[in-house]
Amino acid sequence: MKEIIKTEIDKAVKELYRKEVVFSIEYPESKFGDYSSNIAFVLSKVLGVTSTEVAKKIVDFFGQSNSKIFKKVEVAGPGFLNFFVKDEIFSKNLDSILKLGKKYGQSKINKGKKIIVEYSSPNIAKPFTVGHLRSTIIGDALANILNATGAKVIRDNHIGDWGTQFGKMIVAIKKWGNVNEIKKSKEPVKDLVALYVKFHEEAEKDKTLDDEARNWFTKLEKKDKEATKLWKLCVELSSKEFQKIYKRLGVSFDTAVGESFFEDKMKVIVDEALEKGIAKVSEGATLVFFENDKYSPLMLLKSDGSSLYALRDLATDKWRKKKYGKDVVIINEVGAEQSLHFKQLFETEKLLGISNSNDRFHIAHGLYSFKEGKMSTRKGNVIWLEEVLEEAKKRAEVFNKDVAEEVGIGAIKFNDLKRDSTKEIVFDWDEILNLGGDSGPYLQYSSARAFSILKKSSKSPKNIVPKDWQVTDVEKQLIRFPEILERSAIELKPHQLSLYLLDLAGAFNNFYTHNKIIGSGEGEAYKLSITEAFRIVLSNGLNLLGIKPLKKM
Repeated sequence: MKEIIKTEIDKAVKELYRKEVVFSIEYPESKFGDYSSNIAFVLSKVLGVTSTEVAKKIVDFFGQSNSKIFKKVEVAGPGFLNFFVKDEIFSKNLDSILKLGKKYGQSKINKGKKIIVEYSSPNIAKPFTVGHLRSTIIGDALANILNATGAKVIRDNHIGDWGTQFGKMIVAIKKWGNVNEIKKSKEPVKDLVALYVKFHEEAEKDKTLDDEARNWFTKLEKKDKEATKLWKLCVELSSKEFQKIYKRLGVSFDTAVGESFFEDKMKVIVDEALEKGIAKVSEGATLVFFENDKYSPLMLLKSDGSSLYALRDLATDKWRKKKYGKDVVIINEVGAEQSLHFKQLFETEKLLGISNSNDRFHIAHGLYSFKEGKMSTRKGNVIWLEEVLEEAKKRAEVFNKDVAEEVGIGAIKFNDLKRDSTKEIVFDWDEILNLGGDSGPYLQYSSARAFSILKKSSKSPKNIVPKDWQVTDVEKQLIRFPEILERSAIELKPHQLSLYLLDLAGAFNNFYTHNKIIGSGEGEAYKLSITEAFRIVLSNGLNLLGIKPLKKM
């Protein structure tokens, strides 16, 4: 609808002023209209006249043009324009929703684009903490939204299964662990984490342990049998743990390739970087130095020859471009603490000709923290995600034990997805498991309410508008869904969609409170069509966020 309105305004401006300008269209409070625009302000600056004068001229134009879209246009304040859309457009939109069903809201704005969305990307030998939650569910929602707007999406889980930390794990297992006991353990990955924490505690007292860890990682890179065997054990145990969590969250991937896969693809990167003068050897290490010290140097190889994850990331993207095509767009949904790394990485990729400014994006989410400070796996002060999921399920049993899992997961996901992902979150049990107010369960309850109404009525939804019908806020919200979905895709911000769903549910619940639906006579069929359209759009939105719509609670 926004595009239709924009086209109408463009026509008016060209006819009145022979100008083309960029302006915005927003949603005012419903009593002030269905859409508003700053076109008069924009034109006033170009023309050197008052915005009020421009606004009145545009209002007069639409008043004389017998617009097929607007029933009226008004000047608001010093030059804003408010547009009131004709009632029949809202009823026609109901037809579209009922006809398209699950496809309503989908668009082709990203048609022809191939987009890799890398998200979750956990590290081997570390169970999921609540800190892993954000990348996993934000990335999954982004992938769904981009797919719904026409892109071919490749969902990638770039597993952290390589690096010096595995030298540390090997040292810890050999010194303080027991392989057979770890294999038999009910929670083997937590046992591995305990060993990882033990390593760092001991390394504070014995500095030689870090050297020993580096030596073992070097052995691993050289395919030492003992090192490889212990590494594979960590990978196997961790993968089983990851899949359990992903299954509960309803998250899946098209590819799940570990950093180790790119081990034999790194040398060509180093050779090319050195040959082109992009990288230099300094004190035995290989680093990329940026012109005018734009960023601090990016280390590719340590002085002992072992690789760093920056080199593996370069090899990964070079491989991706070869596999999926040079035009593929790559999005990394990774915490904000990695912002400098990605700036260095993208700059290096441009220098190497791997990518450019238009095909690499870092979606940086804020981190979970305690009131006292940061969470840290190596220090052992974290909240395990599985504990959060279990507690959410337990608390959700107050609604319905049969759907406690879906409600609990919905609460956790929506609590995160309703926020701008760039904001940090202080962990609070009551907040993350919020089952009331503006929450996932509130939306699921609204879905169940709509299902219940439709099931109880003996009539079928019919789009026959009753006499003297006043267009409701529900109908006005429903027509906005495609626009909100496109905005979420363009801005790569799922919270835009989340906040819209709250507005939509609020409008429907208010409609339900003030309107008798079942047994309301002539208008019942139309009210049912509004209810069914609401159910469809809410379900479509929840599914995009990875939250299950419910038929009962």
